[in-house]
Amino acid sequence: MLDQANYTPRLRGVFKDTIRPAMKEEFGYKNDMMIPKLDKIVLNMGIGEAVKDTKKIKSAQADLTAIAGQKAVITKARNSIAGFRVREEMPLGVKVTLRGERMYEFLDRLINIALPRVRDFRGVKGTSFDGNGNYAMGIKEHIVFPEINFDQIDEMWGMDIIICTTAKTDAEAKALLKHFNMPFTS
Repeated sequence: MLDQANYTPRLRGVFKDTIRPAMKEEFGYKNDMMIPKLDKIVLNMGIGEAVKDTKKIKSAQADLTAIAGQKAVITKARNSIAGFRVREEMPLGVKVTLRGERMYEFLDRLINIALPRVRDFRGVKGTSFDGNGNYAMGIKEHIVFPEINFDQIDEMWGMDIIICTTAKTDAEAKALLKHFNMPFTS
């Protein structure tokens, strides 16, 4: 059995031992606190079909909770939109924010298990940075994660994954994620 008190995720150890010194040398940081690091990872599922059937939100919440290892929160509509039959406070999606140990564990599973299971996978786009060092990507099917039992799925949903870093520029953030072996195409 795992001893939770002395357990550190594999990627956190890799970050401390190899990535930090490599980043310090690559960008010439004078101080260890200047080296960019992962801040948080936000997972989001927008469930548009929830307008017709509210049970789909509960199913999506259970799936995202299993993927993240942390309870997902239901997001609700802020405004009413008559054209989409959406009323204020109607549940429309689920999200979860990962930090610390769970963040590193999720990133490890994403890079090494989930992304290689995506059909016709050739890498992730290297241009999806926001200008402030944060990276956003989408997955069309949430069943690529091993926590999801394919036989018990009634519907497949896409999900957004936003990786927030403390990097000041996109170049620093891309270098950081490359050191984590993120499979960029360009």
